[in-house]
Amino acid sequence: MFDTLSDRLSATFKNLRGKGRLSEADIDATAREIRIALLEADVALPVVRAFIKQVKERALGAEVSQALNPAQQVIKIVNEELIGILGGETRRLRFAKNPPTVIMLAGLQGAGKTTLAGKLGRWLKQQGHTPVLVAADLQRPNAVNQLSVVAERAEVAVFAPEPGNGVGDPVRVAKDSITYARDKQHDVVIVDTAGRLGIDQELMRQAADIRDAVSPDEVLFVVDAMIGQDAVTTAEAFQEGVGFDGVVLSKLDGDARGGAALSVAQVTGKQIMFASNGEKLDDFDAFHPDRMASRILGMGDVLTLIEKAEQTFSQQEAEKMAAKLAKGPKEFTLDDFLAQMEQVRKMGSLSKLLGMMPGMGQMKEQINNLDEREVDRTAAIIKSMTPAERAEPTIINGSRRARIARGSGVDVSAVKNLVERFFEARKMMSRMAQGGGMPGMPGMPGMPGGVGGKKKGKQKKAKGKRQSGNPMKRKQEEEAAAARRAQGDQGGPFGIPGAGQDPGDFELPQEFKDMLPPK
Repeated sequence: MFDTLSDRLSATFKNLRGKGRLSEADIDATAREIRIALLEADVALPVVRAFIKQVKERALGAEVSQALNPAQQVIKIVNEELIGILGGETRRLRFAKNPPTVIMLAGLQGAGKTTLAGKLGRWLKQQGHTPVLVAADLQRPNAVNQLSVVAERAEVAVFAPEPGNGVGDPVRVAKDSITYARDKQHDVVIVDTAGRLGIDQELMRQAADIRDAVSPDEVLFVVDAMIGQDAVTTAEAFQEGVGFDGVVLSKLDGDARGGAALSVAQVTGKQIMFASNGEKLDDFDAFHPDRMASRILGMGDVLTLIEKAEQTFSQQEAEKMAAKLAKGPKEFTLDDFLAQMEQVRKMGSLSKLLGMMPGMGQMKEQINNLDEREVDRTAAIIKSMTPAERAEPTIINGSRRARIARGSGVDVSAVKNLVERFFEARKMMSRMAQGGGMPGMPGMPGMPGGVGGKKKGKQKKAKGKRQSGNPMKRKQEEEAAAARRAQGDQGGPFGIPGAGQDPGDFELPQEFKDMLPPK
């Protein structure tokens, strides 16, 4: 969603790099480019004005003018201000002291509330809660049936006493759901209400009646992230008519420009709490302003990547695999390779995972063109092998390759390439597990050219300084060398002239003295 904005900001910051000092004209030009980038992303004008004003004030201050790297300091300022307009700190759900906790979902027609109810229910279940979804949208055709299907897929309970399609009282359904939750020991109630327009006073009044009937601990306003500045207008209308405590962004994986995400928190004063970024029920997570700002600036989102890995890979499995690799490369088989690959697939789309890695912003086109089916083809090839072939791929000869290719529906060359890539990956993983370092890195233990590595060819013995053949002259040279050593000119342990002297004797340049705190 933020690709266009990220590209514009990256190009702007690229022009700053390499400049030792930034003039006021440089900062004005940078602010102008950032303003254009935000307006093109459909960010609300008041938000853009406030953002640019704050960035310019800080960029013209001492924190940039006295910085060693002013370009990086400007990026740091933009990052901090982005975090600010996205809500600052991460906002967590408030849970009731006496269960059940009641969460009411409300929003516009077509914002994706029903699907999001299932995603939120599944997310809460993974956190150890026992949620129940309540079908209080009795207006839209088939809304009750849809919520029941979504609840079944999410493996959470549903309370749907009325058939819907215009039949039933949504306020009474919402009120009865609290009693049902207490009886069935559900600690969270998620009430799905009917979609409405900002000008629909009748449905606005119905939402307010449901709110008064169940006294929710959280009212979450679901916003379609693709509608741009209109999200701000409708959010303000809904805040006046019903009120809400937090915002949920849906369809964050769309190709819109992202203005809603950068506007709604600042304008309404209510923080974004969750974000839905895909069609699957697992494509949902808490919203972290700092991580989103990092993604917009092309710096990746390593923390979310780590969290996804921790949810997928168990510590016991990781230790078991590390122990196997430490024994030697032959211990790692194609069965292990397949298991690891399937675990990575459980983390989500490969393109999304790669997009969270720092520096991947420069490879957006390659990531977007990534063929996710390649993993399935690789799995098919491995599953077409016999147990013996998976355990010892070296036995795979020409006839075996042909049989595996026929069984998996690929070319023989694909089987050959997979086996060759596996051998390379196994060798590298085993070396890293044994502390050998990365291949091809000079100076790393166990690597060619590194400490303990194999030496290619004979190394010439280093020649020392030639001594004079004249005894008197040689004596004078030795005395001079001894005097230099005594003075510390060749002193320190790293061979740095003067490194053996008292640090207090060094005279720093004035630029460095100005950076030191006063004594």
